[in-house]
Amino acid sequence: MIMEFHHIPVLLRDSIEALAVKPDGIYVDCTAGGGGHSELILKKLDKGKLVLIDRDPDAVKALSEKFGEDGRVSIFNDNFSNIDAILHSLRIEKADGILADLGVSSFQLDNPKRGFSFHTDAPLDMRMSKTGISAYDVVNTYTQDRLSRIIFSFGEEKYAGSIARNIVRQRAIKPIETTLRLVEIIRNAMPKSALRGSHPARRTFQAIRIEVNGELETLKNTLPLMFGQLCVGGVLAIITFHSLEDRIVKDYFQTLSKGCTCPRDFPVCVCGGKPKARVKSRGVTSKEEEISKNPRSRSAKLRTAVKL
Repeated sequence: MIMEFHHIPVLLRDSIEALAVKPDGIYVDCTAGGGGHSELILKKLDKGKLVLIDRDPDAVKALSEKFGEDGRVSIFNDNFSNIDAILHSLRIEKADGILADLGVSSFQLDNPKRGFSFHTDAPLDMRMSKTGISAYDVVNTYTQDRLSRIIFSFGEEKYAGSIARNIVRQRAIKPIETTLRLVEIIRNAMPKSALRGSHPARRTFQAIRIEVNGELETLKNTLPLMFGQLCVGGVLAIITFHSLEDRIVKDYFQTLSKGCTCPRDFPVCVCGGKPKARVKSRGVTSKEEEISKNPRSRSAKLRTAVKL
């Protein structure tokens, strides 16, 4: 029986079409989650291989029960930042396509025990891998200045200073242990005008989650590794969920496709730089039909590049 790891894959058709799956190809799903994208890739494979990676042990259990009997599939409970070592262990030299669906899975958001959601009460956790520092550690041990910088930089929250100040003030009275207590502290640090519209804790929770899981640094450092593991003609497909992630992917793809790095006023190229990739899609977003079925897909954006 497959354990309950419910996740609705976003931009499913668009991402699989972008990968242009070949029946005998080698593909890597770096954030396999509930296996939604993986399942569709497998349907297009014949003698090809599919490598599934996820840092969440709950996801890996579900993937193992779903695909464990399929000889074409290899499953790893690891961070996709270790893609080099993973493919080396399988004696895979190059892949035909690599996919990463970033962000939090529906399972992680909907499981109160994981502490990702600001809608339900739970222990402050937010660890995708269930290891390392937790949201509790960040909220209760970081200095006010560090908290303010994280909330501003990773959450783009303009009230970061007052939120950080209130967190430090309240934790001095009693440690902040649950999600809803943190929500209350955030709410009380913001003016009433800021409480209208989207949930007031959304940006702060995003910032803390990014810090706990090292998401942006991992993405920045791993994109070159993923691209390096592609064969010529191979496709790198990345789905992002907020502007910080998307900016990193967009800038990296632009660098790959640029080629010449000579100053604009040079009459001829002297650096000899050639484009390393062709940008295939520049920010595909979810259609209204998908958004109506899965509101979380509203912020999703797909970018793909082909290795030259």
